[in-house]
Amino acid sequence: MTRQGAVRGRMGDEGVASFLGIPYAAPPFGPRRFRAPAAPPSWEGVREAKAYGPTAPKAPYAPPFDTLIPEGRGGDGEDCLNLNVWTPQPGPNGGLPVLVWLHGGGFANGSSSASGYDGSAFARDGVVCVTVNYRLGTDGFLSLDGAPDNRGLLDQIAALEWVRENIESFGGAPDRVTVFGESSGAMGIGVLLGTERAAGLFGRAILQSGAAHHFLRPATAALIAARLAEYLGIEPTAERFAAVPLAELLPAQARLRAEIGRRPDPELWGDAALNVMPFEPVLPGLALPGPECGVQLLVGSNREENRLFMVPTGRMDAITEERLRLALTAYGLDPDRALAVYRATRPQASPGELLDVVATDWFYRIPAVRLAEAVPGSRLYEFAWRSPQFGGRLGACHAAELGFVFDNLRDPSYAAMLGNCPPQSLADTVHGAWVAFATTGDPGWAPYDRAARTTMIFDEESAPRQDPRARERALWEGVR
Repeated sequence: MTRQGAVRGRMGDEGVASFLGIPYAAPPFGPRRFRAPAAPPSWEGVREAKAYGPTAPKAPYAPPFDTLIPEGRGGDGEDCLNLNVWTPQPGPNGGLPVLVWLHGGGFANGSSSASGYDGSAFARDGVVCVTVNYRLGTDGFLSLDGAPDNRGLLDQIAALEWVRENIESFGGAPDRVTVFGESSGAMGIGVLLGTERAAGLFGRAILQSGAAHHFLRPATAALIAARLAEYLGIEPTAERFAAVPLAELLPAQARLRAEIGRRPDPELWGDAALNVMPFEPVLPGLALPGPECGVQLLVGSNREENRLFMVPTGRMDAITEERLRLALTAYGLDPDRALAVYRATRPQASPGELLDVVATDWFYRIPAVRLAEAVPGSRLYEFAWRSPQFGGRLGACHAAELGFVFDNLRDPSYAAMLGNCPPQSLADTVHGAWVAFATTGDPGWAPYDRAARTTMIFDEESAPRQDPRARERALWEGVR
């Protein structure tokens, strides 16, 4: 039973019950377009919850990412603000810990219905797992006159409020909620940590390959809205965008993302020129949380994140020494000093391989370190297992940890990225750490501090290390 009415799910393997496609807010279209999420309608009788609900409208991933990062099942639709629950103990008074998943996708793609995000393994191990859809792209994150900013984050808050009000009926404890997310899902959590309305909705958070450094300042957000409006021949207002059919809006949105990748010019794109993401939370500036946020954190990144964007596209081999030095300058580093440090342990690395390491640090690793430094007691990790795909060059790339986190390596959607035989023992270790953190707050290694800088390295042989690649980390002091 939920606040809106009764739902009927399905009992699966190992005593895990699933309840799919439950609305946590009203459809955000028609008169609710570009508005804050509204309460979901109630229903009489029993609502079937045996199939995934519609997902947020979006343009598809461009090749080759459409095969490496599958979008999910269920199809796009207006009633997209729904969630899914897996539980080993349907019914009240279970008191189980709860994990709430916020998917990645650059704030423009992704869905909670991807088969790789099936929460059965978490429920098997005594944790209620919830996966959430939220608005994406223009509807979720474009800054428009006449509409509140960060509507996709408001959706996430509404989903967490639904969890607080309803999860006890599914065996979960509303005061034992951990929110976890990857990439843009984690970046959204980085914002929620400092959002007053989200305070008290979760006591722990896991941020995978994303932290608090990725957002757009209002001036940049206005540039991007104006550019997209120019494509469509309209004014950048909520009213005018609401009149554009999705069949026109979504291709224009994809064109915008492609153009910023081809021409990352700060004159055109402002802050977004460096991370090539036109849809992000809009904030006045960086605001790292402190001890007062009251949330225990597990945060980390993958060792070779940027290879996902460089190897399958061929960009890795197209990077010249000149382009590498220009990128270092754009990231705020002195090229001579930085190259001396990075090349010291990689004397044979190509310019493209060095750019992967530098971009990974700027985009993912250093923001994770800064968040761990800001919140005492945080746990830091690095996922280092290297995929054999693309002749072994894909490496420990962005999103490579997902199948291990969900202990779902057999799902065929992971094969293109992980190959046919990813190590189950590593999934046991990573998934077990996430379960332990959600259950007790201790994933199994010491907290991070500026003295030891303890970091768990996840690989076929996993172990904590103190301050890995210290000289490279030190390059970014005062820069990132």
